[in-house]
Amino acid sequence: MIPKVFREVIDLGDGREISIETGKLAKQAHGSVVVQSGKCMLLCTVVSNYKQSDVDFLPLTVDYREKFAAAGRYPGGFFKREARPSDGEVLTMRLVDRVLRPLFPKDYHSETQVMIQLMSHDEDVMPDAMAGLAASAAIQLSDFPFECAISEARVGRVNGEFVINPTRAQLAESDIDMMIGASADSVMMVEGEMDEISEEEMTEAIKFAHEAIKVQCAAQVKLAEAFGKKEVREYEGEREDADLAKKIHDMAYDKVYAIAKAGSAKHERSAAFSEIKDEIKASFSEEEQEDFGALISKYYYKAEKAAVRDLTLNEGLRLDGRKTDEIRPIWCEIDYLPSTHGSAIFTRGETQALATVTLGTSRDANKIDMPSHEGEENFYLHYNFPPFSTGEARPIRGTSRREVGHGNLAQRALKGMVPDDCPYTVRVVSEVLESNGSSSMATVCSGTMAMMDAGVQLKKPVSGIAMGLISDGDSGKYAVLSDILGDEDHLGDMDFKVTGTADGITACQMDIKVKGLSYEILVNALQQARAGRLHILEKLTDTIAEPAADVKPHSPKMVTRTIPNEFIGALIGPGGKVIQELQKETGTTIVINEDPVTEEGIVEILGTDQNGIDAVLSKIDSLMFKPQMNESYKVKVIKMLDFGAVVEYLDAPGNETLLHVSELAWERTENVTDVVNMGDEFEVKYLGTDPRTRKEKVSRKALLPKPEGYVERPPRSNDRNRGGRDDRRGGRDNRDRKPRRD
Repeated sequence: MIPKVFREVIDLGDGREISIETGKLAKQAHGSVVVQSGKCMLLCTVVSNYKQSDVDFLPLTVDYREKFAAAGRYPGGFFKREARPSDGEVLTMRLVDRVLRPLFPKDYHSETQVMIQLMSHDEDVMPDAMAGLAASAAIQLSDFPFECAISEARVGRVNGEFVINPTRAQLAESDIDMMIGASADSVMMVEGEMDEISEEEMTEAIKFAHEAIKVQCAAQVKLAEAFGKKEVREYEGEREDADLAKKIHDMAYDKVYAIAKAGSAKHERSAAFSEIKDEIKASFSEEEQEDFGALISKYYYKAEKAAVRDLTLNEGLRLDGRKTDEIRPIWCEIDYLPSTHGSAIFTRGETQALATVTLGTSRDANKIDMPSHEGEENFYLHYNFPPFSTGEARPIRGTSRREVGHGNLAQRALKGMVPDDCPYTVRVVSEVLESNGSSSMATVCSGTMAMMDAGVQLKKPVSGIAMGLISDGDSGKYAVLSDILGDEDHLGDMDFKVTGTADGITACQMDIKVKGLSYEILVNALQQARAGRLHILEKLTDTIAEPAADVKPHSPKMVTRTIPNEFIGALIGPGGKVIQELQKETGTTIVINEDPVTEEGIVEILGTDQNGIDAVLSKIDSLMFKPQMNESYKVKVIKMLDFGAVVEYLDAPGNETLLHVSELAWERTENVTDVVNMGDEFEVKYLGTDPRTRKEKVSRKALLPKPEGYVERPPRSNDRNRGGRDDRRGGRDNRDRKPRRD
């Protein structure tokens, strides 16, 4: 039986459409949709267990995978099966998770899975822009307790015009690449990179994307109504006790307020808060603690959050004693590690990042092999967040999603400032050594200085800052916090990270937790962030004002040389023999790429010894050496023969030619050694190619004066009718021959 299919279409306004369809696939899931634009198709399924998990958080898993079959390709490598997710897939998972998670009830703890799969790929459609739409649409068809429909959209700006969900080709021309997540009423998430745009331009881009998202949310609601909106499931929520909550609030609030106002350091403050909590617990009997233990902790943290927020809103003070727009003390250092190609330490308060830079060839580029995108990155950044950075001991199980996301943000912040003509592949690694505040922004700052220390000619230095917001919807009061602490990240209504140069924003990441945030507050927050960025930027440039003029003595030097296509084979040699021996002899790394447009060879030479690099360049010059007609060249005798000498051009080692005995001198030469010997150096004249032998011809005698009385020998005749050895008729006339009789 053919299933009944329900479908809604979203008009993107420029001839493109997005359709949402349900009823055909994956009907045992609690909700499933197929989202399609062009030939791109995403299947999203959602399932949530009916039994609550024994945890105090929402165990939500968002999984996004791209199937290679969707693009008609095989997975790369030996193992021909999709395995662990790529960084690109992980980043899409994070984008969706950050918008969905806040919309589930805080007391909903059922194991929930959102699985999104790219089933068909279209080169003109970027699938990550539709992942949030697919996830929300599937949830709308389920019985999950979920606040409202949301969607995500990418916005670009091409030739001054905003574009929703641009193609990859359009994105290459765009000065904005932002992903916005929102409901019909509120913007909830922003992430992207920009080409030094202003705060006002960024706000306009968010507004433009939000208008498109409103249409996508309405389509989801309409589809759910047509399909048949399910009753929201009942679930056992968390236990509540209003009297206990008030009692603990009264016991804790004033004490927490006083400690928060004292402006202490992280460990001192944490110990004082823990002491208050322990005192409150101790005021209850063992039976009460056993019965209300979880509630006591829960209500204490609520009281702590309320006290800290009120301190900031009422008195403009923060946990460490700073004012709302005050930046923690900063110190920086470059060239800290003696063996790296570049290094820098950035310390801001209790957050510290040590960045290193490694320079390499195009062979060291980061290969991207996804069904939706193939390419290479010649600049990339990796971010490591070990547990000791927060004073914890916990298992290390590979690179976390958080590390991938924070590293990507820092990479996007910096990559636009790496010049297009940078000859190196540049890898930056950030080691977070302390963390109480934004370590990703510390990574941006340390990465900037490390690249400048390494001699990477950045267009402009980049700094970054993490901001927070505390607001009171009833009174209208709000406070924007510059350079937030870790605690302020958790208790605030918005945390956002902004990076940029002195001239504009290069990247941002925002998570907005309060509904209906006004654009006026957003602009004010961005302007305060700009002041903070410029303050931090000044600290960076005080440490290193300009990129180093050259790489360090122990760092590899990179030289590129373009050669005609016909010489590539000669440089590589049979089976790679020539290039391998050359690398071994000179201590260099040689990489040859072919220009896809001109088909010329682009030779990259990487080495620490300039003499080795010069030797490679000399070899290339010798391979491409072409003597010019009637020009003189200095040569050296490298081999003696009976009929001449083999000479090598001194300007092009390895290029040899025969100097025939007849071209040694004007006088008749009986023995070659009468005129030249091994190792002799002299000049010869290039006479082109001998038409008879089809070999290059050079002459020593052409540069010597003719001896007095010298008489040229007559040229040898080629006329066979003049008798001699080649006149087989013996000079007789044909008429003297009698006709043959048959």
